[in-house]
Amino acid sequence: MTTAPVRDQDTATPSKPKAVVRIGDRVFSTASVVAGSLILFVLALVAAFLVWQSIPAFSAKAGDLPNDAANFWDYVGPLVFGTVWSAFLALVMAVPLSLGIALFISHYAPRRLAPVLGYVIDLLAAVPSVVYGLWGIVVLARFVRPFYEFLNEHFGWIPLFSGQVSGTGRTILTASIVLAVMAIPIMTAVMREIFLQAPTLNEEAALALGATRWEMIRMSVLPFAKSGIVSAIMLGLGRALGETMAIALVLSVSTNITFNLIGSLNPSTIAANIALQFAEASGTALNALVASGLILFVITLVINMLARYTVRKRVS
Repeated sequence: MTTAPVRDQDTATPSKPKAVVRIGDRVFSTASVVAGSLILFVLALVAAFLVWQSIPAFSAKAGDLPNDAANFWDYVGPLVFGTVWSAFLALVMAVPLSLGIALFISHYAPRRLAPVLGYVIDLLAAVPSVVYGLWGIVVLARFVRPFYEFLNEHFGWIPLFSGQVSGTGRTILTASIVLAVMAIPIMTAVMREIFLQAPTLNEEAALALGATRWEMIRMSVLPFAKSGIVSAIMLGLGRALGETMAIALVLSVSTNITFNLIGSLNPSTIAANIALQFAEASGTALNALVASGLILFVITLVINMLARYTVRKRVS
């Protein structure tokens, strides 16, 4: 008599249940892919348009370009210098102030006062650039002119403050101050949120070991927020590089390349030059403006790529 083999139920592998794909998840996934692809597609179209319209400017001869430039690079060189120089000056002033304001709101201000200050900073970020430009012309330019004369009188041996002081106060330094004021709210808001997300246990541990509040911030908050600080600085730099109306209203422009901060001869920026010249430009001059926009597009793209690389390197 033979017996049927007994099946080992313990070693049998149960069949895996099929994953249930919900319609909402599928719609959301598809919409996300389409939205991300659409952004890249639009960016590629913008780049292609700028390149196509810039070709005549790159091959233009002397006399066809504005400002009697010998070639396109002679035309766009002072504009690139003015754009980078004004943005750099704005960051030098804005980064320490933004860092200090964000730390005060997140770790020093009373609990009732901190939300109010946060709301005020957010409101400043919503002020139109034209308002900042008018403030720079009407108020700031007149206010800083005696200070420029003081710098010229006592520090005129420094090339930054040498030469004749501008009679109107509309200089590259004034424009950079306006850019700094415009960039501070954005940078402060980002830094404040990053500081508030610092691990509370690390802060309490540092205080329990006898650290002062500043030592606690230096050991626990700032290392945690390094990538966020870099991101905030890059956002402020992007605002300074692409600003148009405030610079166009405040800056008394020329086609010179100079590091002087208080003189009447100031380099213009790419965005401000496009805004001032686009309405009257035609032919090769219009192509030159579009080509300068392409240069600004490349500069912004490179800066964002460097920022992402820096943030990723710090996180890893």
